[in-house]
Amino acid sequence: MKAELIVRRGVIAVAFAGLFAGGTYANSQDPTPQQQDIQNDKKDIRSDKKDLAKDRADRNADQRDINHDKRDLSKDRVDRNKDQRDINHDKAQLARDDKKYGDNSAQAQADRKDLRADRVDRNKDQRDINHDKKDLSKDRKDRNQDQKEINKDKKGLHKDRKDLRHDKRGH
Repeated sequence: MKAELIVRRGVIAVAFAGLFAGGTYANSQDPTPQQQDIQNDKKDIRSDKKDLAKDRADRNADQRDINHDKRDLSKDRVDRNKDQRDINHDKAQLARDDKKYGDNSAQAQADRKDLRADRVDRNKDQRDINHDKKDLSKDRKDRNQDQKEINKDKKGLHKDRKDLRHDKRGH
């Protein structure tokens, strides 16, 4: 009696396992339209997450560029201002030397040479400032565009998650 009970339970367990496996196999082979929608929504969510991560990385890189350009701009302004102070000092020195030694004296000629070199340096620094301003503007534009893409991807991700919830409920 005991052996018969064990055999009977074993046969029922095998039959049940076979039915369960057959049902799973049938479901995996031919998904219903609802299951297909759920799979597509999950795929869309994965894709949107990847896009979002890439856009965030781009935005962060652009922000680092902005910070770097700000530092460059600040250093260039310091250099330009120092050169302008040198120019002002050399002009005053030139005026004193012209008055004291005459227009064509060696001291006046040296002051004119210093003045010319300081003006060249100042103009170079001003060109650097203008270049850094352009870079800064471009980087800000890129960063803002990346932020817009992030916002768009977030909306898409939200919509896909909403679709997935809707499909899982079967409505």
